[in-house]
Amino acid sequence: MLDDIYNRRILELAADIPHLGRLERPDASATAHSRLCGSTVTVDVVLGADGRVADFAQEVRACALGQASSSLMGRHVVGATENELRGVREAMRAMLKANGPAPGGAWADLAVLEPVREFKARHASTLLTFDAVVDALDQIAAKRRSGGEQGTGEQATAATADA
Repeated sequence: MLDDIYNRRILELAADIPHLGRLERPDASATAHSRLCGSTVTVDVVLGADGRVADFAQEVRACALGQASSSLMGRHVVGATENELRGVREAMRAMLKANGPAPGGAWADLAVLEPVREFKARHASTLLTFDAVVDALDQIAAKRRSGGEQGTGEQATAATADA
């Protein structure tokens, strides 16, 4: 059964993660950590005036599943809207935890992670990148509400994902 989640495509994705590194002046940075397996994903996000991700970087210290989901995030995040990214995170949660369908549209390749739903202990590491991105978006939204400046390079709270 583990062969289902650690298949060839997952391993290919894990070996090829786009946007590795850190941004010099992100609008927000967020870290998500799985206490269960110790995986950590840190993301830096720059949001354009049009509400779309203009720049993105990530530091991934995770298992193959966390790496694969980060790889897929890296392929699609630039140009995505805040609402799209929030929706993708909720769709991934539903897919893994409530037997929901895989995300569609530009994010349809996330279906490769469907077999993970059978392994609850692996949900947290698979969701790290999604949780970190939404945390960063929440920070940007909070700065906007308070009249704060974007591009400060500050890292605020860290999100913790559990299974």
